[in-house]
Amino acid sequence: MTAPVFLVDSLADVRAGGTLTLDGPEGRHAVSVRRLRTGEEVVLTDGRGSGAHGTVAAVEGKDRLTVAVGAVRTEDPPQPTITVVQALPKGDRGELAVETMTETGVDAIVPWPAARCVTQWKGERAAKALGKWRATAREAGKQSRRLTFPRVADPLTTKQVAALLADADLAAVLHEEGSSPLATAELPAQGSIVLVVGPEGGVSPEELATFAEAGARPYRLGTTVLRTSTAGTAATALLLGRTGRWS
Repeated sequence: MTAPVFLVDSLADVRAGGTLTLDGPEGRHAVSVRRLRTGEEVVLTDGRGSGAHGTVAAVEGKDRLTVAVGAVRTEDPPQPTITVVQALPKGDRGELAVETMTETGVDAIVPWPAARCVTQWKGERAAKALGKWRATAREAGKQSRRLTFPRVADPLTTKQVAALLADADLAAVLHEEGSSPLATAELPAQGSIVLVVGPEGGVSPEELATFAEAGARPYRLGTTVLRTSTAGTAATALLLGRTGRWS
């Protein structure tokens, strides 16, 4: 089994041969929930691409342990990056989408209140829902042993999504009526890929027109129609395989 991952604020001054203290909520989880003991392997990450690999040197109380750092590694930024613009699903399916996309390897997630979304984020509900998405990405990043956690952006309007698509090296809208399969789309070796996943009611004609003006084409995944909470994960997996990031 691979070593468990815990999140720290920074690894800027951490070096191999040194020690690092894990406390607070992460320390409590390591000591009281995972019940880590002296000599067990752990990885501490800043969630931004750096990880300190080491072993537990000491455990103090219920929420504090000291890690003897054996190596510090930093990942190169992935190429090309994959961003999923996710229409807001109903209920807890938003967290499900974020969780599975994070585990799969997506680089960024953008919440999008599409015209046909049943769920709309407003006021305090928006802040609470966004907080849940970000917490889900953080926990799924640790669970899947990632050193770079996906960024969950603030919600974007359709106009703002169009601007994001215009800057992408490949801009795609997942649509069951797309004439081209995503499996055969020409992919960039570098830069950014931005995918739009619509709501259960589909992307509206007006939204499709706006995205088309920004250079985005409609693509289909296959012969079946996936739910909005699973389409982004399936598309991300397909692209990770085709770009060589899973090789």
